[in-house]
Amino acid sequence: MPAAPLAAEAWFLVVVLGVALLGLVIAWARSTRRRDVEDDQHLGQVRRLKQQLDLVLSTSGDVFWELDVRTGVLARQGIQRLAGASAPDHVQLAKWREEAVHPDDVERLRRLVERHVNGETELFESEHRIRHEDGGWRWVRARGKVTERDASGKAVKLGGTTRDIQDLRRAERETRVAYEVFRSMSEAVSVIDLDFTFVAVNSAFSRITGYSEGDVLGLASNLLDSSQHSTEFYQRVRSIVVRSGHWSGEMWQRRKDGGEFLSWIELSEVTDGNQQRTHFVAVVNDITQKKRAEQELRYLANYDTLTGLPNRTLLSERLSRAIIRARRQESRVAVLFIDLDHFKDINDSLGHAAGDRLLKAAAARLQAAVGPTDTVARLGGDEFTIIVEDLDSIDSTGRLARELLAAFSLPLEVDERHNVSITPSIGISLYPDHAMVPTDLLKYADTAMYQAKSQGRNTFEIYDEAMDAEARRRATLLAALRRALAQDEFRLVFQPRLSLRTDRIVGVEALLRWRSAELGDVSPVEFIPLAEESGLILGIGEWVMGEACRTLRHWRDAGLVDVSCSINVSVLQLLRAPLAEQLRKILAETGVPPGRIELEVTESMVMQNAEQTLAVLHQLREVGVRLAIDDFGTGYSSLVYLKRLPIDTLKIDKEFIGDLTDDPDDKAITATIITMAHSLGLHVVAEGVETPAQLGYLRGQGCDEVQGYWLSRPLETPQAFAFVRDRSEVPRSGASAA
Repeated sequence: MPAAPLAAEAWFLVVVLGVALLGLVIAWARSTRRRDVEDDQHLGQVRRLKQQLDLVLSTSGDVFWELDVRTGVLARQGIQRLAGASAPDHVQLAKWREEAVHPDDVERLRRLVERHVNGETELFESEHRIRHEDGGWRWVRARGKVTERDASGKAVKLGGTTRDIQDLRRAERETRVAYEVFRSMSEAVSVIDLDFTFVAVNSAFSRITGYSEGDVLGLASNLLDSSQHSTEFYQRVRSIVVRSGHWSGEMWQRRKDGGEFLSWIELSEVTDGNQQRTHFVAVVNDITQKKRAEQELRYLANYDTLTGLPNRTLLSERLSRAIIRARRQESRVAVLFIDLDHFKDINDSLGHAAGDRLLKAAAARLQAAVGPTDTVARLGGDEFTIIVEDLDSIDSTGRLARELLAAFSLPLEVDERHNVSITPSIGISLYPDHAMVPTDLLKYADTAMYQAKSQGRNTFEIYDEAMDAEARRRATLLAALRRALAQDEFRLVFQPRLSLRTDRIVGVEALLRWRSAELGDVSPVEFIPLAEESGLILGIGEWVMGEACRTLRHWRDAGLVDVSCSINVSVLQLLRAPLAEQLRKILAETGVPPGRIELEVTESMVMQNAEQTLAVLHQLREVGVRLAIDDFGTGYSSLVYLKRLPIDTLKIDKEFIGDLTDDPDDKAITATIITMAHSLGLHVVAEGVETPAQLGYLRGQGCDEVQGYWLSRPLETPQAFAFVRDRSEVPRSGASAA
């Protein structure tokens, strides 16, 4: 039957088609499953890539950002690392610029973004400051580029990263500072590697060594080794540096021109962040001149620059050593203290340059007179000291002293025109007979020298304890003098001055007197030199000026308005006190007219320090007081200086007045001084007038004023006031008013 086979065939076809369809379904299922697996794998790769990207961003510290140009929204991932925990991930660009970018950086940042968006730059890059939530500013570096453009090519999105460069900027700044320091250091600085090869040098290195940077880079540092040291020395230094990482000390080095210089060098290692040594740095100071200066200073500290002899410092050191040796050997040491007699007169008359040459000649004469092992030293001025060792008896010191005196019997050659005769006074002390320590030996020799001077000079004296009486008197006097001003022990007396033109008392000279509660009346001849030596004259002199002005104020109030007062001024007041200021203050307080005060300075005082005292005298002249030269004729008597001085009065020293009527020379000198002074427009006062004959001669020569015992001795304040008031008119033929 035909239908049955047909059904079978149809069924078969259905089965075949079903199998085929099933195959297709199975294939589709397998394909779908494979695509799902591939999609899962792709998603896994994307996730892993994102995780890796997040890890990179988080570990790098960078912030990822994306700017939507159309909306102006700035999206940031990790911004909290830069701006603080409260910083938002999304922010409007305009608001961010206004609130978070440093005002000085806003415009520059805007231009850089604009240029990149316009295609002018391939990459956007900017360094600027952003605000941290703590209120501070942090430097960041932003990099990015356009990531999406629209159909017209206009930028739609920008993306990039921002990195914190605060520490980097600080490191760069420190590096720049370090480089500038390196470049500008006055010391020679070189960087050398671990093989002691030059890596870098600064400009001071080139200046000091003569080698430019190009000359030495890549060369061994032994290029600078000097012949002053052995090769072993330099090897030892380098081995110390290798072992310890540091060496410092003095080292001779050689310049490019072959010259050698002494340097102080500091060699130090340089390490990296892992404390591994990478280089050495050498800092070199040229101390050649410094060492030479130190040697000169040592010489100046121990030797007298004028004579080349040991000074007081070296003398004390050698005397100490001599005493130690003498104690060990049970021998004697003699100290001879020598002062040149009347040296000041020679120095004043011939000038200081001649005086210096005389001191040098005297030093040479002393050295020639003693043995090679003896020490001759200059203490200062015209004072010398000799140390003699290994003496067997006191008598041998006497023989040495006589030899020294004999050595000065011949004149000393000062220059080609002058040979000067000068004698020494010598004081001697001995160890252990008189003292056991250097200071006492020097003091006792000095005491003996003053005793030799009191015995007529040009002799010697060996110390004796009896000599201490005068020294103790001097010490007691000085101690009392220090207390005298505070205890109101000083007073002024006044010696009148008579005008020979009007026969009227026109002024007085204020003279200082001291009545000590401990010592009684002390002569000015004794205490004034001591006050000058000790510096006490500064305070005393100021008191004298004040007291004299106060006295004159009282007299003026009582009607004596035409009287002037002369006040003596010490050289120390001229050189060390603010004399013009003191005087201006005193005159303002007392109301005394400046023209009624005359300050007296001695001729030798002015000439010893001519330029300095000249300046002070001009200051005093500006105050308005009058100025007088006292004791004229006993010192320089130089017309060259006299005409330069702003003085009003010359006072002729009483040394010329005493023999005025008997000595033709004194007459001639006095007449010459008066004529010369008048030719210079100066007032002339003669001191020490004691007889009518002296008065008559002075009147005949045109002398302006006189003072002295013929007129009056110095008077206490009440008597002086009465004398001036009552003797306003003195008869022209008057007898002595003393």
